[in-house]
Amino acid sequence: MSEALERHEFGAEVGRLLDLVVHALYSEREIFLRELVANAADAVDRRRFEALTNPALGLPAEARLRILPDKAARTLTIADAGIGMSKTELGQHLGTIARSGTLAFARSLAEAPATDKPSLIGQFGVGFYSAFMVADRVEVTSRRAGTEEAWTWASEGRGDYTLAPAARAEAGTDIVLHMKADAEEFLEPFRLQSIIRKWADHITIPIVVVRDGKEEPANEGTALWRKPKSEVTEEQYADFYRHVAHAFDTPWATLHWRAEGTLDYAALLFIPGMKPFQPVEGERESRVRLHVRRMFITEEAGLLPPWLRFVAGVVDTEDLPLNVSREMLQATPVLARIRKAVTNRVLSELKSRAREAEDYAKVWENFGPVLKEGVWEDAEHRQEVAALLRFRSSAVEGWTSLVDYLARMKEGQQAIYVLVGDDAAALARSPQLEGFRARGVEVLLLSDGIDAFWPERLASFEGRPIRSITQGTVDLSKVAGGEPAGEATDVALLLPLLKDALKEDVSEVRATDRLVDSAAVLAAPEHGPDLQMQRLLRRAGRGVGGGLPVLEINPRHPFIRKLAEGAKDDPALAEKAGLLLDLARVQDGDTPRDPAGFARQVAAALGAA
Repeated sequence: MSEALERHEFGAEVGRLLDLVVHALYSEREIFLRELVANAADAVDRRRFEALTNPALGLPAEARLRILPDKAARTLTIADAGIGMSKTELGQHLGTIARSGTLAFARSLAEAPATDKPSLIGQFGVGFYSAFMVADRVEVTSRRAGTEEAWTWASEGRGDYTLAPAARAEAGTDIVLHMKADAEEFLEPFRLQSIIRKWADHITIPIVVVRDGKEEPANEGTALWRKPKSEVTEEQYADFYRHVAHAFDTPWATLHWRAEGTLDYAALLFIPGMKPFQPVEGERESRVRLHVRRMFITEEAGLLPPWLRFVAGVVDTEDLPLNVSREMLQATPVLARIRKAVTNRVLSELKSRAREAEDYAKVWENFGPVLKEGVWEDAEHRQEVAALLRFRSSAVEGWTSLVDYLARMKEGQQAIYVLVGDDAAALARSPQLEGFRARGVEVLLLSDGIDAFWPERLASFEGRPIRSITQGTVDLSKVAGGEPAGEATDVALLLPLLKDALKEDVSEVRATDRLVDSAAVLAAPEHGPDLQMQRLLRRAGRGVGGGLPVLEINPRHPFIRKLAEGAKDDPALAEKAGLLLDLARVQDGDTPRDPAGFARQVAAALGAA
């Protein structure tokens, strides 16, 4: 060819702009390879599309993306068989950074808050220039499909670029990066393969890395989620689940669907069959991977709410741009709609599978505490999540639901009763349950850390209030049957005496008919945290709030009857009152106010017996 080398200027502000692109937009240098691979994949897809109406542009039979590192020359070549670019297109696409105006782009980028930068970046498309993070010089040789002419675009990322005639045997593009001295890690074939597996493993075009003259596959090349379900085997699902979830088990549930219409996306999600080695309670963010046109974008898009963070998998959409700043993907309206659709689909699967109690128990035992977080924090789905909760109960073996509880409620029972503590087995023996058992009233036993929080936020289920039996006064008089046995002693004179003796430790002393075998029990005031929440606050070194606890005594118990008979003239009443309070504390899993003094009192009582 006779054309001479042509030199063109980017524009006076390009140095500042490229500096922003290289140093401000990316947190990981390896992103450059993702960007260039994404561009190459787009070029191949475009050629494939144009070939539908112009068969002469068809892809070669063995089209692939080749990545060729050359340590001796310190170059990295990325070659594709895509649509290619003409001389004019090279100037337009590579020679005009941010075609809407480089100065406007630079100004907007510099002035915008960090949360707005991704949307600005997406408007200008500058991903190619990430190559200058690792390269001193970039050369692009391209031949447009359907033409015989090739051109080379070259730049050192400063004030200008050159265009020169070139030769290329086939249509497509070669990008040659002359690597910086501190970027030689990207000339190692193993490093390149690991980056491809991370960011572009499921791009459908084969990607190969040349090592010692031989081409080695770098990607799987099959987007399993884009295949019809009928073409995917259970073994393939299980293998992909283990890959994406970093797990060794088989999934409890596999959700594979394609949405078309208002939203266009494919999803392949898995509910694990066992807990991961890293506790899901400690990690708050969902890690479902977001892909755009098969290209991995991020696993931090929040595609599912935190209370479904145990779900693993991939969501792939056509409705989002391949953004330069993928690691800072913003919450676009499209992404928000996808989030809602995906969340509803997972909820639907859980509700469907929950009908099989034995099967559902497996996922509940693994991830129940995480699901409970949805009741606490997600107002939109609160009632739906509540229906998925399962509990131990004072009345039935195994797990039960709120729906089943409602079906077993006694005549005259007004509320759903719960008892919260640290251990379900210990709760089942709690004296707090005595009066409820006597009347046949069921109490749900809650022993997860989150159980101290969510009942207050849910407040009611299907019109029935949820009440902690340790909070306020629980009136069981309207529940038919099961009245406590024995005659109640008149404790009218005893109550104020006990209250005066314990005035530093309790807010009130009152009689109760919800005890059978125990002499006393503690309750929280009507307003404020219940007993378990108070314990949690004390452990955290925080003020309890809501006032001192209430001491409830059983007027049918022999010890209370004896106290009531001689209370007025008993010089040891204060000591006995303290012992009564400490017994109530111990029964609820708490410690006595003075453990050593309590031990001496118990020993003295045993010696006198």
